[in-house]
Amino acid sequence: MLRIAIVDDHQIVRAGFREMLAEELDLEIAFEAASGEDALDALRETGCDVVLLDLALPGQSGVDVLRAIRQRFEGVRVLVLSGFPEERYAMAMIRNGADGYLCKDCERDELIRAIRTVAEGRRYVSARTAELLAEELAGGSTALPHESLSDRELQVFLRLAVGESVSDIADSLALSVKTVSTYRSRLLEKLEVASNAELAAYAIRHGLLVE
Repeated sequence: MLRIAIVDDHQIVRAGFREMLAEELDLEIAFEAASGEDALDALRETGCDVVLLDLALPGQSGVDVLRAIRQRFEGVRVLVLSGFPEERYAMAMIRNGADGYLCKDCERDELIRAIRTVAEGRRYVSARTAELLAEELAGGSTALPHESLSDRELQVFLRLAVGESVSDIADSLALSVKTVSTYRSRLLEKLEVASNAELAAYAIRHGLLVE
């Protein structure tokens, strides 16, 4: 029996995924969570095999939750189910430890196939993500600057982009102000921008804001 967790802040979305999985006799819902904090608490208490993870969560974002799972819960697989198309986040999330990435408008059969694939310890990529990977390997596309960010850099970037201060980010991520400032400097260099306002503009331009 595979234990599945559904992490999404919209009840109707969780209900939809729950219904899609109901007919599979070897899948059971271990828990549902509407926030990143609730998801991590439930993982400590209940555990599961595969987490279906949304990116746009209140409080800790899906990026934060993915990083925490990779650090604290060895063996838990993470399948990102996002409203954002593959072009925006799939490559970055897979590079930073996601076992798969699907858009929420996927067909039921693809969702079931993706869950079983990641549960076996393999990566699942949609047809569109596979195209992006193939284009990159063939040199037919140039990766966007944000796609090469580490998970921590991506965390800091998304928080700066929505207007959080360096000190607020330091408190949220349990880092020193100096460390966050260092990440900010790296981001300005990697994304070739000069200010927080330009970081925000970059995020908006590429459709990266998750809240």
